[in-house]
Amino acid sequence: MMDQMELQWDKLLKIKTTGRDDSHSDQYRYPYEPTPYCVLERLANSGLIGKKNVVLDYGTGKGRVCFFLSYQTRCRSIGIEYEERIFSGAEENRNHAVSAGRTSFVMSSAENYSVPVEVDCCYFFNPFSVEILRKVLAKIYDSFYEHSREIRLFFYYPSDEYVSELMTQEQLLFFDEIDCRDFFGGKDSREKILIFKVV
Repeated sequence: MMDQMELQWDKLLKIKTTGRDDSHSDQYRYPYEPTPYCVLERLANSGLIGKKNVVLDYGTGKGRVCFFLSYQTRCRSIGIEYEERIFSGAEENRNHAVSAGRTSFVMSSAENYSVPVEVDCCYFFNPFSVEILRKVLAKIYDSFYEHSREIRLFFYYPSDEYVSELMTQEQLLFFDEIDCRDFFGGKDSREKILIFKVV
């Protein structure tokens, strides 16, 4: 049932994003695994992202988050991917995707990427280690200080290490949580999106 929905959304969006890829993962950069569409639907329906927003997806992989949110919410999206082969998969998807006009991709390591001043939403699905996360947050804060605005950070299926780190960041304020446990049998407490605001 779940797999069927994954393929249907891919087909509708004219992209190919299913499957996992851990050929280039290591202790700092984690495998490519797309966020399930049911989770993205719940995020899109939360009202927290709309057509005035610009979403930055860290470790975008083949671009599912970008294509889906741009299609569903009319936001603009930017995906960052450091691994060349997976990045080329995102670019290939962009040649056909229905929401390609509102989507762009950058090949870069996340910790070296300067966050554009128009970005006001950042999405993470455990793309990298806490060490890299700290550097990425510093880049987000730099962008915030350069151009003050509301920036929301979305963390899907956050690891314990991420949660501990986020709770100690003075520039972050816990904002909300989107519960997704019901999609997966209700047992896994990590099945949620934690939302923080930069202050």
